[in-house]
Amino acid sequence: MTVSRVFQGSTLNIAAAITVAFAALLGACGRTSVCDKPDVVCIGSVAPLTGPQAHLGRDNDNGVRLAVEELNAQGVSIGGKIVRLEVLSEDDQADPKTGTIVAQKLVDAKVKGVIGHLNSGTSIPASKIYSDNNIVQISPSATAVKYTAQGLKTAFRVMTNDSRQGKVLGEFAVTKLGAKKAAIIDDRTSYGQGLADEVEKAIKASGGEVVAREYTTDREKEFRSILTSIKGKNPDVIFYGGMDPQGGPMVKQMRSLGIKAQFLGGDGMQSAEFIKLGEADAEGTVASSPGVPPDNMPGGKAFVEKFTKKYGQIQIYAPYAYDATMTLVDAMKRADSSDPVKYRDVLAGIQRDGVTSPISFDEKGDIKAAAITMYRVKNGKWEILSIVGDTTPKDKK
Repeated sequence: MTVSRVFQGSTLNIAAAITVAFAALLGACGRTSVCDKPDVVCIGSVAPLTGPQAHLGRDNDNGVRLAVEELNAQGVSIGGKIVRLEVLSEDDQADPKTGTIVAQKLVDAKVKGVIGHLNSGTSIPASKIYSDNNIVQISPSATAVKYTAQGLKTAFRVMTNDSRQGKVLGEFAVTKLGAKKAAIIDDRTSYGQGLADEVEKAIKASGGEVVAREYTTDREKEFRSILTSIKGKNPDVIFYGGMDPQGGPMVKQMRSLGIKAQFLGGDGMQSAEFIKLGEADAEGTVASSPGVPPDNMPGGKAFVEKFTKKYGQIQIYAPYAYDATMTLVDAMKRADSSDPVKYRDVLAGIQRDGVTSPISFDEKGDIKAAAITMYRVKNGKWEILSIVGDTTPKDKK
């Protein structure tokens, strides 16, 4: 029965399917042959390049490409010869299952390292595939604690995790915003739920009360039923753990329902796109982002100038994707090898000056620099409220 069903349909449909499959095979073969060349080092770049988070994914991918373009112009010598870096970009659509598929695709293509994934929900399942194949992975934006808590020697990140971010957010809500009662909504992703859990703990530890804990998905656009339920509990602040495609519509629906509570989010909301989606209702929103603002970064001003000239406005994570790429290649150069098994330990012990901060990792693969910046939307732009901590690793003080 299975066989007969496979061959149902017109000859035209079957021919079309064969054509698509053959084209995909040719594409895969062509990609593998590029990476097989002795003077080429392939680096994977994974992010959602289509779908609601595509603006963030392209931001990451462009950060990787800018770094590779500069490195190739400078000339990269590994193993006693000049090599050319090639970026293999993959679209994981912010979907965990797709994330594992493209991770295996990059392993099969023989990449020497991966920058990504953007989301924690895709980074975590993909990390096991990379680890099983000894491929180094540096995420520029996955902040869930679990990502580096798995004990994988191949998993690193250049952005502070949600244990730190959630603590700062929760304390800020109570001590700076004066919130006595808080409602929390998350999108049930590894990032959104994980950050919301940390915020809840910090609010309670700071003396606040969590009067509601609701959830949605990272594909939803309608939140009125959740918000109506929350409205009756009269919270002072509503925290959303998730990304800007949901955060923007959520704040609009809050205000349409007459909810005057302070809207609060994490780095997934602290983007130019959130303001665009939220329009006038985004005004006054408070959000955090790991690290410091670009103007405060050691190499931020120069990076912003060259990035925006080539790709336009930075969303959130491009500087971190750039740093992740530069750090990956620096480890290869220091080890004089693009073999991940050979340069992995060099990467684990690396100390270098990045655009975003000094780059060095702890025993889990987390970056040691630990600043968190709090922002508020004012006059249609994110303004800095405060910077908690700094970007100097403990061993550099």
